[in-house]
Amino acid sequence: MATQNFGFRERGSAAWSHLASALAKRSLRQRRRAALAEQHRLHFDLLCRAMVDPALAAVLDTYETDVPPERQRQYLFANALYVNAMYFHRIGALSLAELYGHVRVMSRNAIFREYWAATRHHRDSLPASSEEAALGAMMSTLIDEMSALLEDSDDLEEWWVVGETPQ
Repeated sequence: MATQNFGFRERGSAAWSHLASALAKRSLRQRRRAALAEQHRLHFDLLCRAMVDPALAAVLDTYETDVPPERQRQYLFANALYVNAMYFHRIGALSLAELYGHVRVMSRNAIFREYWAATRHHRDSLPASSEEAALGAMMSTLIDEMSALLEDSDDLEEWWVVGETPQ
């Protein structure tokens, strides 16, 4: 007597293969997210150490001009704020529009805008196709627009409409 399987084995095998592939992709995303979280934690820990120890902060002094130690600590803190917002975007906790809202608030601060200008050459070294370069370009445009508003306007209440929120 001939056995009829009506393709159940083939479909079952394909379903298991698809499920295994989906689980492997999910596991990879979880490992990448965990590695990103660990990298972020380490970056923040290093910045905190440099903010309290001028000898360590000197290692991070790659600015094109002399930056006094107090200002450098402020720059390091500005970097920590920016990287923290980027991290939340990268893990999916902030949409691009939400990230833009956060950095719009940061860009109101003169020290943050000064930090951004002082570190322009850092961003210029990024590959143009990278996500970080795209976010940096978005931020640079926002800071330029915020600076123009704050320099040219008597009505500083309009800061929250500066720039075009990404979709």
